[in-house]
Amino acid sequence: MKLIKPFYIQNRFFYACITIIILYVISFLFPRLLNIVSLLLLCLVSLTVLDTILLFFAKKGINANRNLPEKFSNGDQNNIDLTIENFYTFPVNINIIDEIPEQFQVRNFNITRTLKPTSTTKLQYQLRPVERGEYHFGKLNIYATSFFGLIARRFAFSDQQMVPNYPSFIQLKKYNLIAFSNNLLQYGIKKVRRLGHTMEFEQIKDYVLGDDLRTINWKATAKRSSLMVNQFQDEKSQPVYSVIDKGRVMKMPFNQLTLLDYAINASLVISNVALKKHDKAGIFTFSKKVENRVVAQKRTSQMNLILEALYNVNTDFFESDYSRLYADIKRNITHRSLILLYTNFETLDSLHRQLPYLKGIAKSHLLVVIFFKNTELNQFIKTPAQTIQDTYDKVIAEKFAFEKRLIVNELKKYGIASILTTPDNLTLDTINKYLEIKARGLL
Repeated sequence: MKLIKPFYIQNRFFYACITIIILYVISFLFPRLLNIVSLLLLCLVSLTVLDTILLFFAKKGINANRNLPEKFSNGDQNNIDLTIENFYTFPVNINIIDEIPEQFQVRNFNITRTLKPTSTTKLQYQLRPVERGEYHFGKLNIYATSFFGLIARRFAFSDQQMVPNYPSFIQLKKYNLIAFSNNLLQYGIKKVRRLGHTMEFEQIKDYVLGDDLRTINWKATAKRSSLMVNQFQDEKSQPVYSVIDKGRVMKMPFNQLTLLDYAINASLVISNVALKKHDKAGIFTFSKKVENRVVAQKRTSQMNLILEALYNVNTDFFESDYSRLYADIKRNITHRSLILLYTNFETLDSLHRQLPYLKGIAKSHLLVVIFFKNTELNQFIKTPAQTIQDTYDKVIAEKFAFEKRLIVNELKKYGIASILTTPDNLTLDTINKYLEIKARGLL
């Protein structure tokens, strides 16, 4: 039974059999062909036996290993490495069928290669996961054939491997340097002019040419009989909270990822930037209740705590309870903090229902409401109308797009900052807003 399981007859064998059958039929009309066809049949049987011996004589013909990353980065291309060793003393053709996780819904995975005798080959392919959670791999199947190509021997390796899919840490590494420079224009990060002085005093130092005369410390100058100036530094240890709405409005997809996934990825990046800027970073999610809380701190393990908290967050399809959010922030966040609220509003009516709670939060904290443009609507608006019905549809689409801009103005009227952005620009726009707030000392 063990010998039968890895034994596979190839299409070339069946094509040869069909050809011989046809020739046998023709030999009824031309009897002289009968001996030739019989000889061909004997050759086919002999080659099949020889092919079987070549492939199955070696106990260890092929060895392979699937090298998986410790964790997947959600929404990014992740590399899967394969190492294949050929112990046969002749070249073999291989057909690789990897049983990749069901979340990818790939049913035609296939890699073909020719291996040199007694050699090691390394291959790589990429997977882009779009759902957080656990990804289970099945067997790595390799079908080896000799140059005859009549019989294949199957080898199976690396069964039942699991990789967790975390929020995009690849994006996190990409924007890591932003914490040290505001001049990364190649990434779309704006250079923000600093206005005035930040409020955190650092030290008193001797005046040097070029120092701002407004910072002269007259008492210290009188004591030392030389000009002394106050030196200030960026305010540090300010709490920055990323608050993620995980209600049904965040289930909307864009490029296979949900708005919730984009919000989680952006929260991870902005938390890292805040920690690099010596601020305290924290996160929590809300819908019917507040969950996944990580209190704003600047300890070394903070990013790991945030990553673990966001690892398995999913939408719950409920209407989000902003009154519960307001009460929780009022009770648990006592110091003035920067609140980055990731949510989505489609109409002014939906904003007005939650506006009293947003105004309440904005009284004690610096609130930034981050919501999304409907990219499909924008594409539809740009498409020329062909019929009267298309014209009506475009008018309605333009009305919804205009309401998004009205929401921005409505929030601004009550002193609430906002970011209206597309999902793919969410991270950049959020970082720009954070750097702007830091530069202007608004917090």
